[in-house]
Amino acid sequence: MSCGLLNLCEYETHKLVKIKSVRLGSLKWMSNGIILMFICMMLFWNKEYQAYDLVVSSVTTKVKGVAQAVLPGFGDVVWDVVDHSGPSQQGKNSFFVVTNVISTKQQKQGKCAETPQGGRLCRSDKDCERGYWDQHSHGVQTGVCVRFDVTRKTCEVFAWCPVENRKQPPRPALLASAENFTVLIKNNIRFPAFNYIRRNILPEMTDTYLKRCVFNRRTDPYCPIFRLGDIVTAANENFTEMAVEGGVIGLQINWDCDLNRLFHSCLPMYSFRRLDEKESNRTLYPGLNFRFARYYTENGSEHRTLYKAFGIRFDVMVFGKAGKFSIIQLVIYIGSTLSYYALTTVFLDWLIGTKCCSREARLYSDRKFESIQDGQECLLGVSFVDEDKVRVVRRSKKKSLQHVKPMSFHERKDDAAVFKAMMCVLHTAEGAAMPAQNGASKPKPKAQAGTGHGGSAARVADGGEGHEGRVVARGEGRDVGQGREESHAADVGEGREESPVLLEMQEQGGCPSWCQCGFCAPAGRREEQLCCRRERGRCLSSSPLFPSLVLSRSTLETLLLYRNPLAELREEAHLRRGAYAQYISWRFGDAVPLDATPVIPSCCVSRIRAAFPSPEGQYSGLRLT
Repeated sequence: MSCGLLNLCEYETHKLVKIKSVRLGSLKWMSNGIILMFICMMLFWNKEYQAYDLVVSSVTTKVKGVAQAVLPGFGDVVWDVVDHSGPSQQGKNSFFVVTNVISTKQQKQGKCAETPQGGRLCRSDKDCERGYWDQHSHGVQTGVCVRFDVTRKTCEVFAWCPVENRKQPPRPALLASAENFTVLIKNNIRFPAFNYIRRNILPEMTDTYLKRCVFNRRTDPYCPIFRLGDIVTAANENFTEMAVEGGVIGLQINWDCDLNRLFHSCLPMYSFRRLDEKESNRTLYPGLNFRFARYYTENGSEHRTLYKAFGIRFDVMVFGKAGKFSIIQLVIYIGSTLSYYALTTVFLDWLIGTKCCSREARLYSDRKFESIQDGQECLLGVSFVDEDKVRVVRRSKKKSLQHVKPMSFHERKDDAAVFKAMMCVLHTAEGAAMPAQNGASKPKPKAQAGTGHGGSAARVADGGEGHEGRVVARGEGRDVGQGREESHAADVGEGREESPVLLEMQEQGGCPSWCQCGFCAPAGRREEQLCCRRERGRCLSSSPLFPSLVLSRSTLETLLLYRNPLAELREEAHLRRGAYAQYISWRFGDAVPLDATPVIPSCCVSRIRAAFPSPEGQYSGLRLT
């Protein structure tokens, strides 16, 4: 395409091929219907017509409950909300409830023996290092080895004495009654893109309702007050077992909101799951615990009671998105799904190319796909009289055209209209008698043959100086090289019968090795070394139809005048080119692709040149594009 300003005013579009087939048409509409149903189903199922925004939220919690427990060394103790919820465990969007405890009372700063679990055994003071401590120690070593019990000695430490000695929590949990505690969760959300604000305490909820409601998935699914035991049970856990060592429970609030007026819906959905590893034998530090102390003064010295608290931490996690109708999103979705209809074309193209639709495959491929020949590749068409199909081969520089393997085979197409027209032409050609088989001369019958017209004859070239063995191509007339003037073709013309000697076509000696009929002339170029037969046998030019159809002067003149009524047929070259075109139409028809050049066998070229010779005895030869 040339570059210029006028090119900006051009428009290009694709060429479509319409196949009128009930089966293919039904498959097309059925496939398009399935695709349309899928697109519509996804449109409404996933609400692809909406624009979405993610939630922004805040969470506050309030735990209520009182429990009575019997602690070793303390007796009956009441634990209220202050005792249960350790401040060190109150994080963002979470709350903690104590369920079990190990207490060490009346601790004061002084010197005492380290526990064997936290330190190491010693035999003398040399085994202890003054000022040493590590992450397992309860204090700093004084450098003295003291007795821990009757059988063991440990290094003395300066610490809160007596040091904590018990490691395993009590079973069952001392504060297992915490499962009856309740928690009020207040969740405020906002969708900035739509300027929409909401909270989980719904507008229709009254103070009276909130004082008596407790969350239940069936009866009260939107109540913001939860019983701790119900939360753990909903997470498929046992509160009594989990209370011994503690753990982490996730409380998820999901907001899936539709902000359209007709389908407005924005309600919280609650779900629960355990977040930590629950089995002790799968982790080194199971559960959840922390330490805190309560300090007091006794006899002027500071004392404390140390508590190692085990409990459950509840993490509140909020997820959600809101959707609202958007024409932009709808157009984007429809535009993106239109490409799915290409699957119908791909499916039908594949189906036609298979054996399921073999009848339409050839016609469809010829009409839809247009082959363009490579500049370095030359395709030739070959038609043997002993084969029903036309071959397409590549030009070879090493082998004769007779022995080149075919790339593809093409069926010949019969044209009834051309066939009838040719019968009329032969009938009106006075004096052109058809010889009988094997040389017997008989009155001329009506010939039946196909003929080419239009594009085939248009490609016959003028004779002139050139190469021997000229081959004619469809669409551009080209002469064939100089042939032998055989005695059997010397006198073909209007009103004359051929002798039996011409029809017997006795083989000549010294014919080329690639010749199978015995009447081919030697050729120097590989693409001109072609016989009319694949296997040995009778020559095509010996057929009674050959002289009447290809060599009859009156027939050729009538055909040439039919194509160009004002043509002046003064030279033999005009008839020779007409004979080439007539042969191509007869033996090839429309079976050869447009990018392939039909080749006339050497024996037939010789017969045509003998009938219509060049005065100078020179021929243009084969000219391939």
